[in-house]
Amino acid sequence: MRLSRFIPGLFLLLFVLPLATHAAWWAMQANADDWRRADWSSAQLLPAASVEQEPTVHVFAARVGRWRGVFAHHSWVVVKERGASAYTRFDVVGWGTPVRVNHREADGRWYGNLPELVTEIRGEAAERLIPRIREAVKSYAYAMPGTYQAWPGPNSNSFVQHVMAEVPELAQALPPTAIGKDFRDDGLFAGLTPSRTGIQASLYGLLGVTVGWVEGVEVNLLGLVAGLDLRSPALKLPGWGRIGALTSAQAS
Repeated sequence: MRLSRFIPGLFLLLFVLPLATHAAWWAMQANADDWRRADWSSAQLLPAASVEQEPTVHVFAARVGRWRGVFAHHSWVVVKERGASAYTRFDVVGWGTPVRVNHREADGRWYGNLPELVTEIRGEAAERLIPRIREAVKSYAYAMPGTYQAWPGPNSNSFVQHVMAEVPELAQALPPTAIGKDFRDDGLFAGLTPSRTGIQASLYGLLGVTVGWVEGVEVNLLGLVAGLDLRSPALKLPGWGRIGALTSAQAS
């Protein structure tokens, strides 16, 4: 009897209440109501490529537009080889050919929303990883028109998670609000987390549990994630995302 009361209460506390409160907060924000009127300009988070001579790797994420911003981020990967005159941005979109190169500014706002830094690697470490990142982009299985699905995936976050799984040295987790990051098209999955620092069990990315040093503790229910960040202590809540200490990339 107690368990039958505890589980619904826990579901309301961890999933329904955070999502409902964030929806109320989001409704009060001055968000663009149309992609044509949204601000897609550079957020000035990266120095000019001509100034930044060393190789760099960045992963960014930003809230998506309109009502979907209540619970979801869009993520992308940016690389720059040593001495390159420009950054190269890779992300996936929901129209036409999914995988795009330099579709927007490397550090551009997404639907008017400021990007947040997920991870950053510089110097020789970045130089070693960039060829592998480019290969991971090429090996993405859902690059043909018509393969994109906003929910449960494969989408932009499924793409970036694929890159991070192929290059676990990136050693960072996508935001819990990166809907689609846990997408699996092979049914029941049980194995290592993308970072190779823990274990994960998932059913099509719709129901799952993750426990890892990089990913933390996550419970996935229909793409919504609740849990804890272990490395940089924080709560992970649907809608709100991470609430707590900055990650190592954000603090640097």
